Amino acid sequence: MIKEEKSEELARLDAINIVNSLFAELLDREKDILSRRFGLKGDKGETLEKIGSLHKLTRERVRQIEAASIKKIKKLETLESSITVLKQTVQTLLEAHGGLIRRDYLLDILTVMALELNNETNASDPNYEKNRAAYRNHFNFLISKLMGDDLELIENSDSFNPSFKLKTEEVNHLEELTTDLLKKVDGLKKTLTTEELLDLLKKLEVYNKYQTKLIRVSADITPIFKSQVFPDKGELINNNKILYSLMQAIKNLEQNKYGEWGLANSQEIKPKTVNDKIYLILKHEGKPLHFTDIAKRINEMKFDRKTANAATVHNELILDDRYVLVSRGTYGLKDWQK
Repeated sequence: MIKEEKSEELARLDAINIVNSLFAELLDREKDILSRRFGLKGDKGETLEKIGSLHKLTRERVRQIEAASIKKIKKLETLESSITVLKQTVQTLLEAHGGLIRRDYLLDILTVMALELNNETNASDPNYEKNRAAYRNHFNFLISKLMGDDLELIENSDSFNPSFKLKTEEVNHLEELTTDLLKKVDGLKKTLTTEELLDLLKKLEVYNKYQTKLIRVSADITPIFKSQVFPDKGELINNNKILYSLMQAIKNLEQNKYGEWGLANSQEIKPKTVNDKIYLILKHEGKPLHFTDIAKRINEMKFDRKTANAATVHNELILDDRYVLVSRGTYGLKDWQK
């Protein structure tokens, strides 16, 4: 899709440049309030209260200025020409992904495209994550606040995470797929690789029922999916765009740190206790480990912000009969003895 566009048009896909050109018509206070509210400086969006205290304004007054500023942008004669390429790109992506994309997933795709176009793909660059966050927030502002005529943001769905859909696209068939898939995953009581989950989806009766809607010939954007932002193989994602996009959008389905899928609240997807983390580490190492090495692996995986203490890990290994002592301080899974 990138190669098919003219370079001058691609320059107009740079969300930061688009926002800067539109903000040129705003007053300094309006710019600052919108920038802070939507994290346009690469930071997280700030609350109305915090912005109000900085500008010595009430929370309600900040909200009014925010709304008035967005309304002012929508009335600009240059707005349509400024966001035309972005609108076309988003429409193309939505069509290629079955008409529905999780908001975070769409923002990731657009952000990778923008970083590639600006040759900012070096993940080891100290500014990479900050630049990536800035692009994401700028795209989110443009899409959610200035493109509402074409898109619908699904926020309070029982089936989906916050997602964008084309207003002209029905997604009832995706809801049916979601219901049946979650029942199957729950019944299996185990995590699945991406390949296994895709295979499970394709074996559902409802998949056969809506197969014509779920298989579309679309642009090859494998290079985008090869970014480290996406944990799975680029070819696999590209060849299964609609189903993979659905997997991303389903509310109660998530991937763990190892790229395995399962119900979002399950212990192997979101390990909450030290014990949960120990089990995952040993399961994926596939061999016994010393308790100090297990603690080290847990901290390297960064399941959350908590730091695992070696002594705590040792106590859990001693108390839980899922683990067996192999040698001094070294433990394995009891399941391995079966």
